[in-house]
Amino acid sequence: MTTTDSGISERKADHIELCATGDVGFHQKTTLFEHVELVHDSLPELALDEIDLSIPILGKKLRAPLIISAMTGGTARARDINRELASIAEERGYGFGLGSQRAMLRGDRDDTYQVRDVAPTTLILGNIGAVQARELATDAVTDLIGRVGADALCIHLNPAQEIVQAGGDRYFAGALGAMERLAEELSVPVVAKETGCGIGPRTAKRIARAGVKHLDVSGAGGTSWVAVETERAAPGARSLGTALREWGVPTAAAVIIAKKTRPRFETIVATGGIKTGLEAAKAIALGAHAAGLARPVLQALVAGGRAGALGFLDQVEAELRAVMLLVGAGSVRSLRKAQVLLSGDLPRWSALVQ
Repeated sequence: MTTTDSGISERKADHIELCATGDVGFHQKTTLFEHVELVHDSLPELALDEIDLSIPILGKKLRAPLIISAMTGGTARARDINRELASIAEERGYGFGLGSQRAMLRGDRDDTYQVRDVAPTTLILGNIGAVQARELATDAVTDLIGRVGADALCIHLNPAQEIVQAGGDRYFAGALGAMERLAEELSVPVVAKETGCGIGPRTAKRIARAGVKHLDVSGAGGTSWVAVETERAAPGARSLGTALREWGVPTAAAVIIAKKTRPRFETIVATGGIKTGLEAAKAIALGAHAAGLARPVLQALVAGGRAGALGFLDQVEAELRAVMLLVGAGSVRSLRKAQVLLSGDLPRWSALVQ
């Protein structure tokens, strides 16, 4: 590990501020959801209020197929954000993802990740980097999971972010082996999770063959963590980040790739630039089981407090329910079978999967 504890806390504080207020989105590349068309059904034979949004996922049942995805940890402000968003997830029946637990490895930042008391029934996803997972014994990872009461563990993959980050990791060999070991030895599900650059066909196939059955594609088109680290860099050290700002597999393409990968993934979570219920519906129709929202929820919380976040999520859920009615899908399972038309580059991305 190349970053001190104080450096981690400072970096996490910067991340919150930049994600809440900064220009850290992709400028040119999109999620490609604009090239996904859902087919309208004028005779849905459904009642809007009776549409079933619930899903079983990772051993829990969500009231709606939405996860407030991993964002932060390791600072006092992160503690407040995590607890507020986790309590919202509990209230609404969503899943909740913790940010990287790397700051917990010395045992002095646990409080910023403690949300189980405000979210006693919520699906909570723990989180550790693949590089840190490689360096930790299974018992140590089990301890990290236990300390936050997580129901599953996300192992995040972020090489693009790391190589742009000053003092970030540069050695990534052994990450796949660590995921394979932990998927076999841990008592909770392991989720392979990107951090905004998406999962391509070669990576998806290797992850699946390693026995990891759950995937969070976290595709390109939303927050660019390369852009986040570029903003944090000294003015004279931003050339690499500038060159790689648009790097990655768009979210819609990554979902298609994940669905077509063999052996099949039991769980596909679509995160990366999803900010509306319509986009969540498109992701599920492409093959995702749930959609994750991160930065838009954080922005709504920072701008409008709890009421602002709840209002934003009300709109997302209302859109999702409306779209399900308009494609004749009375359940999330039915939505996953809805007809879709692909345009733009999506057919070419799909053709990459052999």
